[in-house]
Amino acid sequence: MTHMAPVILEQPPLLAVRPPETVSMRTRDGVRLDADLYRPDGVGPWPVLLLRLACGRRTAMTSHYAHPRWYAARGYVVVVQDMRGRGTSEGRFRPFEAEREDGADAVAWAASLPGSNGTVGMYGSGYAGMAQLLALAERPAALRAVVPALAGWDVFTDWATEGGAFRLADAMDWALRCAAESARRLEDGAAYRALLEAIRSLPLDDEIPSRPRVLRDYARHCHYDDWLTTPGPGGSWDELSPRHALSDGGAGEVSILQIGGWYDPRLTGTLAAHEALSAGGDGTVRLLVGPWDRHGVTNHAGMDGRAPSDVPSFDALQLGWFERFLKGEMTGAERGGPIRLFDVLERRWRDLPALPPAAQRLHLSSDGLATRRGGALRDDAPDEGFLDVLVHDPRDPVPTVGGHAVPDAGPRDRAAADARPDVAVYDTAPLTAPLTLSGLAALEIWVEADAPSFDVSAVLSAVLPDGRVLPLSQGHARVEPGGEQRPMPVALRALCATLPAGSALRLSLAGSCFPAYPVNPGTGAEPGETRLVDAQPITLLIHGGGARPSRLLLPLRD
Repeated sequence: MTHMAPVILEQPPLLAVRPPETVSMRTRDGVRLDADLYRPDGVGPWPVLLLRLACGRRTAMTSHYAHPRWYAARGYVVVVQDMRGRGTSEGRFRPFEAEREDGADAVAWAASLPGSNGTVGMYGSGYAGMAQLLALAERPAALRAVVPALAGWDVFTDWATEGGAFRLADAMDWALRCAAESARRLEDGAAYRALLEAIRSLPLDDEIPSRPRVLRDYARHCHYDDWLTTPGPGGSWDELSPRHALSDGGAGEVSILQIGGWYDPRLTGTLAAHEALSAGGDGTVRLLVGPWDRHGVTNHAGMDGRAPSDVPSFDALQLGWFERFLKGEMTGAERGGPIRLFDVLERRWRDLPALPPAAQRLHLSSDGLATRRGGALRDDAPDEGFLDVLVHDPRDPVPTVGGHAVPDAGPRDRAAADARPDVAVYDTAPLTAPLTLSGLAALEIWVEADAPSFDVSAVLSAVLPDGRVLPLSQGHARVEPGGEQRPMPVALRALCATLPAGSALRLSLAGSCFPAYPVNPGTGAEPGETRLVDAQPITLLIHGGGARPSRLLLPLRD
């Protein structure tokens, strides 16, 4: 583990900033895109920072970043642009469809604006982060640096689904927001009011929970039905994804800082993007993963109410990156390992050359009562086989608690959820010394069910000496009819945590995680066709030991 000493530079005086101007450009197919332009009141020229938004340029994404005036005062021309079909820009918004070409056109246009020195950097979180990666695939000549945050890599596996299950709460929330913006643009007051109400309280108890009436009534305003019904992966999903657009690994000389969050649902894609982008191109590529959720909030719920220390803001991180790669200042932004991870329990940073693989085995062991008094995680596989029986009741699904899953993301205490009779838990013995887990994780489980389709939700947590149970990693897998594998792989997310002496590691297994994912009715029916009344109880049989060793795979201990 290394620590990067801060580089303290003498800051030049802040510049005065001119009043914002509204400026427009035309895309290659003639669509007008509008933007707000912020310029220093000085001689220049300056590098340009481009922020392209689907949520409306007037917000300037101040939910995640400082206002553009802050950057302009530090010697940048800042352009905040409404994407196609958003804000006051022309065209129709269809998620991810036009961002590759429109983004490249916007970079070339921004480089030619008054006050520009001809070099451009891009920033933005979530959708705006994915848009940067898509623009990068066009290799616009003026683009020198990008800082995509909380973005992902593949639309199907990072935005629409996880482990074969639809990302219900996350996808529904974003679709409602997209629909509300479309209704506002069309001055459809009734739709706008209904959609705003649904945003404030997701309609998850509708007759068809995955396709509530408000989204059926106003389907014309957003993409939700397409996402719910289009099969994948591959096919049309590839056409939307940076993973496919940048499949040759080439990013040219653009320097890329990716910001990921342990509690962001798109982290796995962010890690995959780093691996792919590091394999090609001549620019510096770096990944930093901190204790952020999808909103960029430093989340410390359940951590004794104490905020983590030494967590820089997105603004500080990307300003250092842009100063280094757009202005040539020696900020030290590229120093340290290619990967920098925040240890969520020890609350300090760890630099790594690469993510360690999931190689250390812990075997599940039980006397058949893991849902009552708990089973065990141990180094050696039990000689005799065991069977735990877990019953999923769709009338009372296991709720989403903490981790990365929306809507309750964060390091939240899940002790009450683990005490439910429909959750099987397996603990290590209390640790005699601190244990650091930093890297990839996975689960191989022998499981069967009395239904054609079923779900397995797996959560890896730290059981602290004071009784709190804080999630460290999570995975969800949906088995469709005829899709059983023996053993069944469940992809867990990467983690970085040092468990203190006296604590234990816990694996929790359940048949649901609602409303992060739809309740599986057991029939194999599509979520958008499943009514509340259709769901049936499902009995899961969890095997381990003997000829069917279920096991947890963790990064090698250091």
